[in-house]
Amino acid sequence: MARINVWMSVSDLMTGLMVIFLFVAISYISRVQKNQSVLTDYVETKDELHNKLVKEFEGDTLKWQMTIGKDLTMKFKEPTVLFSTGSSELTPRFKEILNEFLPRYFGILLNDSLRSNIREVRIEGHTDDVPMPSKHSDPYIANAMLSQERALAVIKYFRTMPQFKNYSERQKQLLEYWFTANGLSYGKALDSDGDFIIRSGKPIDRAYSRRVEFRIVTSGDEILENFVKENAR
Repeated sequence: MARINVWMSVSDLMTGLMVIFLFVAISYISRVQKNQSVLTDYVETKDELHNKLVKEFEGDTLKWQMTIGKDLTMKFKEPTVLFSTGSSELTPRFKEILNEFLPRYFGILLNDSLRSNIREVRIEGHTDDVPMPSKHSDPYIANAMLSQERALAVIKYFRTMPQFKNYSERQKQLLEYWFTANGLSYGKALDSDGDFIIRSGKPIDRAYSRRVEFRIVTSGDEILENFVKENAR
């Protein structure tokens, strides 16, 4: 009876396993490099836009009671300047601020080399939790209606501004593509430290919670979301 060469079979098996391991290693390295590139682009885009916003508006944040967040949020947080209580009509002072703010803000969005990275510009209306039975019996729904009306009032206002009317059709199309009005009621209410009450567990600060925010959402946000989903599988 012929003797089977056991060592040859084991050698072939080990060679096959090494080839498989090599392909797995190459695939893993490629995936890590791709993920690193995605994260780097995301961070660099946000940092560059943030730096440009800070440079443009650093002299106005105090007089407008506005903050500029690393998440590209421009937060107007002085409620008495924005709207009268329970109203969606812009105050004269808020109109003055928008007249100064919006043309320069649009200038960054429309002329910046990163404009192709912008996916959305959200105008967010935020309210406190005071009931408004004249609008709706449910306080959350009533405030959702009010906050939506306030966000929409800002869009209505900037469309009447001479600067907007003087833009080219392409520029108007971009602004219309980017801008959305979002009424968030008191779902993202803040405490006295300016933190979300859902996170801090502290009581709502009604004055802090009444605010309007402009937030740039980049294409990197979508890429990062997909990256997280893929790596969570």
